[in-house]
Order: sequence, then structure tokens, then C-alpha cells
Amino acid sequence: MKLLQAISGHRRSLVRAIGRRYFAASTEEYAKRNYANNESEYNTVIASLTSKRRHYLLRDVYDDMMLDGVKPERDTFHSLIVGTMKGARLQDAFFFRDEMKVMGLVPDVALYNFLISTCGKCKNSQQAIRILEEMKRYEVKPTGQTYICLLNACAAAGRIDRVYAIVRDMTAAGLGLNKFCYAGLIAAHKNKTPITDDTASKIIELVEQSKGWSSVEASRDNAENVMMGISEEELYNIPTAEYIHRRGGFLLRQLTVFHVAFHACADLRNVEAMETLLEMLSKDGKTPDVFIVMQIMRCYLHSGDIDHGQKTFEDYMNSGKPAMVELYVTLAEGATVGHTPKGMQLALETLEKMTAKGFFLSAKMGNDLLLAASGEKTGGYTMANYVWDLMQSRKIIPSYPAVEAYYHGLKERDIPKDDQRLILVSRTYDDLRLRMGPGLGRS
Repeated sequence: MKLLQAISGHRRSLVRAIGRRYFAASTEEYAKRNYANNESEYNTVIASLTSKRRHYLLRDVYDDMMLDGVKPERDTFHSLIVGTMKGARLQDAFFFRDEMKVMGLVPDVALYNFLISTCGKCKNSQQAIRILEEMKRYEVKPTGQTYICLLNACAAAGRIDRVYAIVRDMTAAGLGLNKFCYAGLIAAHKNKTPITDDTASKIIELVEQSKGWSSVEASRDNAENVMMGISEEELYNIPTAEYIHRRGGFLLRQLTVFHVAFHACADLRNVEAMETLLEMLSKDGKTPDVFIVMQIMRCYLHSGDIDHGQKTFEDYMNSGKPAMVELYVTLAEGATVGHTPKGMQLALETLEKMTAKGFFLSAKMGNDLLLAASGEKTGGYTMANYVWDLMQSRKIIPSYPAVEAYYHGLKERDIPKDDQRLILVSRTYDDLRLRMGPGLGRS
């Protein structure tokens, strides 16, 4: 290890020297260009990039640390790997792990959990299993959270065999199954290939079984996860992760298993199973929260039943409960499925109502809607144009895939080359393509 550290140190001294020559105009000039000078300042930069979802810049920040001769400690590596986890950047996550080892720092159980979670986000169950094997080699004892991360990582890849093997290992270790384990089991059945006739019935069966779930041992890294702003839903890649901090009855956390089950039915476009879940929820004396309402709408809309999807939306809006921008976006995006004239018109009217209510699209919502609307092959392209304009009004730069789809959609239409919209979209498309490089970003 000392030899590796020595080699690493010489390499970085050389890189740092090269870097210094690049900035060698003057000390004052260098100070103006440098945005951080010590580990604490770099940690602030890392946290800021992670919160702004600019995870693709974390490798650049790390390179700058090396150029500045700033040695990252364990906390910095934790922050870097959490950032790559949130951005689902598996290659970067393993790069930081390897760098950590080179510096003589053995990853702890919390960091291994973050790595397994990243594998889950990237649907790479094989790497997740290898991480567990690595933990055993380094004599890092897995916790309950480790097993649940692993279970959900294998579930994301549809590896039912591995999921049930993990369940057996947990049982043998004296660990009961909690709601996140059942969520993983449901996801595994939804993601398996091929989908069979009994998939929906198995999901319903698991929801029923989950009512007796127990508490898995409290992991010692819970406090660290909270401190770093990581919820259990995000760590285990549960569909509700991005909504966990929403208020106003958006998400009832005791309904986690129902959340995953309704989400699965929507993805499978199984209206019958979804309505069975609704009956089960009612028998338990519970009412759907906003997330479940969204999944009901998605299930109807993605199944081609626009009328029931719209009725679900209107029933909620007429209930006196707080209006939520996500419901407008769910209806608009779902209505674009198939790009029928009726659906595209409903999508446009829904966004116009949303705008009139004073709601705004987030970058993610805008990108998803622009990508969905850009698939329209006939018609006036009004919906896609409207989404683009909404994003422009908020100075939101769309993602490369969204701009690419919109650009090609415009090019397929009879639009003059000097059209201002086409010129702007073309310029944005070229800028993003240049910025992303030949590989369209580091994976």
C-alpha cells in the first residue's frame, strides 16, 4: 500500500506541476481563477454541484483538487460517491473508490452501501454482488441496509433468482423483511424478463404478505445517511425517492409497498391489477395519496384510456385537496402516449391550465415532456413548441436527448431555414453536442 501511495504521490506531483505551469501567469491571476483552496472549500463545491444535479462535474473537481495538492479525506470521498450515486454515474463511483484505496483509505460499510445503490440505479446487479464479495475480503461486516441495497439492486435488473437468494441469506442471519424488502420483491417481478401472466397476481400477493412486515436491524450508518441528505427511499432506489420531501399529503410513507405496487401496475399497463390494489387500499381504511393518484392516472393513460385518466385528475382537483404541479404534468405526459389528436390536444390544454394556475415546470418535468411531445409525427407540433417556450421563459436549458428529439422533429416539418425558433433550437443543439463531446458525456 505504501508503494502504491508513493507512486500515486509522484504522479500527482507531476500533474500538479503541469497544472501550475498552466496557471503560471501570476499568483494574483491564479487566485482569481481558483474557486477552492483547501478540502473544506472543495467539499462545499462538491455539495453544491450535487444539489444542482451537476454530477458530471465531480471528476473535474477531483482533478482540480489533485492539481492544487489538496489531499481528500474520507468525508470528501463519501461526498463524491454520494454525488455519483445521485447521478447514477457508476464509472465515476468506482473511480473514486479506487482512488480512495490508493490513498490508504479502506471503504466503510456506508460507502459500500452507496456503491451498491449506484449499481441498482444503473441496473448492474453483477457489480453489486462483486461489491458484497469485496466487503467480505476486507472484513467489512454488512448491515441490514447493505442487504436491502443489494436486494433492490438485483430487483432493478429483474434478477428474481438473486433477490430470493438474498432473502434467504437475510433470514439465515436472523433479519426479518421490512417494507423496503417487499418493495424490492415487487420490483423484481415487474422487471423480470419475460413478463408472465402471473406477474400481476404475484405483485398483489406480495402486497398482502407485506402487511406483517418487521423492522430490520437499525444500521449504524443511518445517522450519516440523514446527515448527507439521503433518505432510505433514495438509498434503495424506491420510485418515491424524488418526492420524499414533498409536503401537503403528497406522500404517506407508511404506504411504501402500495406505492411500488401501483407504480409497477402503471409500468405494466395493467388496469385490472391496479383497480384490485385500489380495493385493497380501501379495505384497509386508507385513501390514495398524491403519488398513488399519479400512478392511477399513468396506468389508465398508458393503457390508452384517456377518459379515465382525465377523470381521475378531475376527481382529485374537485376534492378540495391542494393542486399539485406533478398531477398536471402526469396528465399532460400520459396524454401524449400514441400522439393521437385527442391526446395531444388534452396535453396542451392541461399545460395551459397549469400555467394559468401559476405552476412552473422543473428542468426534469420540462425535459420529460419535451421528449414525449417531440415524438409527434403529424399535426402542428403545438405541444412540443409550447413546452419549449415554457422552458425558455424560465431560462431552462433542455437536456441533450430532449433537444435532439425536438430538433429532429422540427427539421421533419416544412419550416423556413431562417425561422427564429429553428435557428435557436439548432444553435442549442449544436452547443450541447459540442459541450458533451464525442461520447456525449462521461458515463
